[in-house]
Amino acid sequence: MTTPRIRVLQSISDPGHAGRPNEDRFGFNEATAFVVDGATGLGDRQYMDGADSDAAWIASHYALGFQQGVTESSPIGDVTRGLSVAARDTFLRHHPDAPRYAWPLAAFAMLQTFEHGIYVHGLGDSCVFLLQADGSATMHMAVPDAFTREQSEAQRHIERTGGISSGGGTLGNAETLAALRASRMQQNRPGARVWTLGLVPDAADRIVSERLRIDDTAHALVCSDGLADLVVLYAAYDPAGLVNAARNKGLTALVDELRTLEREVDPEGLRFPRYKRSDDTTALLVELNP
Repeated sequence: MTTPRIRVLQSISDPGHAGRPNEDRFGFNEATAFVVDGATGLGDRQYMDGADSDAAWIASHYALGFQQGVTESSPIGDVTRGLSVAARDTFLRHHPDAPRYAWPLAAFAMLQTFEHGIYVHGLGDSCVFLLQADGSATMHMAVPDAFTREQSEAQRHIERTGGISSGGGTLGNAETLAALRASRMQQNRPGARVWTLGLVPDAADRIVSERLRIDDTAHALVCSDGLADLVVLYAAYDPAGLVNAARNKGLTALVDELRTLEREVDPEGLRFPRYKRSDDTTALLVELNP
């Protein structure tokens, strides 16, 4: 039996703001292709010295670990648990009193090949858009309602403050920051709706995995929520159209379209509610052969 193959055709990782760290990471090898999206820190300070930010630190930790540890025979839960234990030990050894809302965490989406097929794995709001040879397309993510929930919450923030940059911005608004911290505190706990990569090893048991049904050569976009916004927020594409646009125009052109929508069409989030004017955006265009 021939092992299915993953071939990365294009990649891009673009920071949402010049002068601020890009808190997304990506990686690939013969067995996997993935993105890791570090969540914006909500603490009053940065904890991990030497890193661009706490979010960049946790994203880099998992990206390097996935790059080195994911093979065609490694259970993703085992790899993730080991990385989580190491991250927890490092962070809490130096900062045992850090409030739970300041613990660094990240979303991820991954394709992984095994001898018996190709799987998609994920936690949080990173996702995979899969385009089959027959033109049909599907979207795969661990938290199916993540985008609609965030847009609804962002809408309330925009209505209260008048725009993304008003009132000190999202993290400068006391009411919004308190709500975000309260939500962050509920992640990665027993009974939680949202689980993410971070400092809680039990998240490894909550990874959402699905075997992909692929009959012929297919294409996929593995991406952070930044690029997914072209589908789920701006409705510029449907899933099939987004993958085809990446194949035909390239990922750079798609990011340029996204930045135009963010910065020129709706810079204050009045038409398309969100917390940030521009988000870090990372994507891999991948060819899948069964």
